[in-house]
Amino acid sequence: MVAVSMRIGTRKSVMALAQTEDIALRLSNAAPELEVEIVRFETTGDSDQTSKLLVHGGKGGAFVAEIRAAVTSGRLHAAMHSLKDMPGNEDTPGLVIGATLPRDPPTDALVLRPGVSIEDIRRSRGKGYRIGTNAVRRAAYVRRLFPDIDVIHFRGAADTRVRKLDNRDMQRLPVGGEVGPADALIMARSGLERIGLGHRIACELSPLEMLPAVGQGIVAVECAVNDWPTRKYLALIDDPAAHLSCEAEREVLWILNGHCNSPIAGYSTIDGSRMTLTASVLDEARGGQFIEVTRIGAADRPRELGRAVGLELLHKGAADIIARTRPAH
Repeated sequence: MVAVSMRIGTRKSVMALAQTEDIALRLSNAAPELEVEIVRFETTGDSDQTSKLLVHGGKGGAFVAEIRAAVTSGRLHAAMHSLKDMPGNEDTPGLVIGATLPRDPPTDALVLRPGVSIEDIRRSRGKGYRIGTNAVRRAAYVRRLFPDIDVIHFRGAADTRVRKLDNRDMQRLPVGGEVGPADALIMARSGLERIGLGHRIACELSPLEMLPAVGQGIVAVECAVNDWPTRKYLALIDDPAAHLSCEAEREVLWILNGHCNSPIAGYSTIDGSRMTLTASVLDEARGGQFIEVTRIGAADRPRELGRAVGLELLHKGAADIIARTRPAH
């Protein structure tokens, strides 16, 4: 048996490394002749944990661009991304998603600092409590759930965020100064479980309460579109259902031309030959404005369904909300 190698790039965070090790294990089981090397990157978003992601071009510029460049230049065969971090409103010439792993639970969860209970937060409608997040989608939804809560800017790797919460650390603001400490955090359930912090989940939020981000819970592996040997190996670990959901949900982002500051959510489920896709657009600043669309279509035509949902959102006024949240240049 002749050994062949594959270099996969990833962020250096605990969660990203765990996700990439999962990919390497699946590849090794599917193709024993393949030697997988994991290459760690400290992306701009990892080194700067104070600024808003917008200053780095959103999640794409902060977490994806540098690793993508290494694939494009040939230094890497493939790159691991959390699908929700991949921009969906821009083309990436020369690259393709070669595999998606089976979807982890896509829901968000509430993590509380010791001494705080979910009953207290619910009873007070959040008044007197600070909840930390950097995601505009989560901020918009949490204001609908707890109208009187104070949402504060809170960034960092998942394990770092929980440590800061427990230590009651102040969080530096992008414009200077500090805010905090936080009483709770909104985080992805799957991410907490991947790094061994699932026991910290105080309350899981259903998709009816907080619709997940597009692609949340899906790990994607990107490679060069014309690198057929790499694509052949990645196809061995591709999960068809996750790939269909990936295409449907990301088509919504493409149609809406959303950006990293747009509170856009989207989540699809498959039942036999049918797919149900729900997507929403919220105005974080004007918490009451909320547009949501649900459609059912053929599971084997995911982009068609995503396009229909996106166009209906636009028809209902989503473009105006997105325009108001678009940063001035």
